[in-house]
Amino acid sequence: MKRLGITQRVENIHSYNERRDCLDQRWTALTFHLGYFPVPLPNIAIEQVPFLFSSLQLDGILFSGGNSIVSLDSSADDLAPERDLFEKAILNEAIKRNIPIIGICRGMQLINVELGGYLTPISGHVAEDHFIKHIEKRPMPERVNSYHNWTIPQDGLATKLTPIALDLEGNVEAFECIGKNLLGVMWHPERENPFNPLDIELIKKYLP
Repeated sequence: MKRLGITQRVENIHSYNERRDCLDQRWTALTFHLGYFPVPLPNIAIEQVPFLFSSLQLDGILFSGGNSIVSLDSSADDLAPERDLFEKAILNEAIKRNIPIIGICRGMQLINVELGGYLTPISGHVAEDHFIKHIEKRPMPERVNSYHNWTIPQDGLATKLTPIALDLEGNVEAFECIGKNLLGVMWHPERENPFNPLDIELIKKYLP
């Protein structure tokens, strides 16, 4: 079975005085639905990233949600600068090695920022469903969940990326990279119960 590396959020567990890498168990179920074996990736030092790739022989990388990005809001209470550094390093290494990349919510945001785009704050998109408009013919739901406080305006999208779906205000809800197996979506497919077959079909299009 092919292996999908999944990045993890960082949580401070004050009662145990621990700083943990963690992953929602729903990602495990969704990954098996995609036909992959999930490999949670620890937020290691960036100099260890090439060794991670050569050791694990991953067939794809998925950037999961959670944690605010430091460069967007340095005052947020859920910052994880070590995760930012690790994910930027793993993104660039995956691009160099031509390994497929999926970005979900924060993951989509980080990819856009690292490739030269920018984000703006948005309200009314936390724990709310909303409609999206497809601008490229891809298998996607018409109504999606939403758990983000930052959005990508169309002029904030990195030049290497192409929008494939917008929200009703014209912000980017999904993008791809022409010539690369790279997909970003702002919604959370792992939080649907049951999983939406259109989400499964969409992600599979970008994985080997």
